[in-house]
Amino acid sequence: MSAFTPASEVILRHSDEWQDRRVLFAGDLQDDLPAQLETQLSRVHTQYYHHWQSLSRSMGDRAQFGLIATAEAIAECDTLIYYWPKNKPEAQFQLQNLLSLLPLDSDIFVIGENRSGVRSAESMLASWAALNKIDSARRCGLYHGRLSQQPTFDADSFWDEYTLDDCTIKTLPGVFSRDGLDGGSALLLSTFTPHTKGKVLDIGCGAGVLATLLARHSPKVRLWLTDVDAAALAASKATLAANQIEGEVFASNVYSDVTGRYDMIISNPPFHEGMQTSLDAARTLIRGAAQHLNSGGELRLVANAFLPYPQVLDETFGHHEVLAQTGRFKVYRAVWGRDARAIKAANRDK
Repeated sequence: MSAFTPASEVILRHSDEWQDRRVLFAGDLQDDLPAQLETQLSRVHTQYYHHWQSLSRSMGDRAQFGLIATAEAIAECDTLIYYWPKNKPEAQFQLQNLLSLLPLDSDIFVIGENRSGVRSAESMLASWAALNKIDSARRCGLYHGRLSQQPTFDADSFWDEYTLDDCTIKTLPGVFSRDGLDGGSALLLSTFTPHTKGKVLDIGCGAGVLATLLARHSPKVRLWLTDVDAAALAASKATLAANQIEGEVFASNVYSDVTGRYDMIISNPPFHEGMQTSLDAARTLIRGAAQHLNSGGELRLVANAFLPYPQVLDETFGHHEVLAQTGRFKVYRAVWGRDARAIKAANRDK
């Protein structure tokens, strides 16, 4: 995180406002403004591991990662600057959690891009803080209010579930495939054959749908699931438990915390960072697979058909194949082996 987002640039328009405040930053943070903004005290709570990784380098334990904010994370803060996410139920979960911990009369600032639906913050928080729009710039809106009543927060009330192929899928707000199986994941699942064996790494696991259904049909697989989203990690753990499937679930920014090698890496990688299109995670996924696949191991991923992944696959593996496709999605497969190593070395030496 380096360049400031439009939302952070709006916050910077009010630099004098923050100097004497003890600020808690939360929500969809995508830059390092909390580490740079001049305040009396700055703390961060984020549900996103890669955001925490960046901010914790300069903020230490004043930056915390997790599904639920604690009193410790909010200690001494009298002001909230909340970055509105693109997912409204996610905002409801996070704001209800944060406002239940902040002291009465705390100042609440909500900032977000207009196209993200930030306007709905006024109605969402109406029972606890009367918000008013105080600035509009960079296609963003900045809202302010004062906490007049603390909400109650019950994390259990936000859980939901659905059934898929006789499996119970546990979900939370903001988790991919929260309301049902998406078309891309369904296409990827259609390419799995029964009796798959070996170590399988599911990157960007979401609610754990891919790993769970794979294990249901191939019980001899051993599963590792990663995601950057604390809600996704909690949902995947709950999904595995609900279906009595064993697997290790842990936070990782693509391969940042992955060790060892695997027989298969599977993914339905995201191509957005907040409201912006970003292919960085998927490119890192493809290029880094070589360091985490056994010889003969394969990377299998699904992506929107228009995304330019074939070139990256060929640069890394020397080849790829399309296992399935629709008008919207393609499932790619690439195998790591001696030929792939030689081609990758040749590409590196060019």
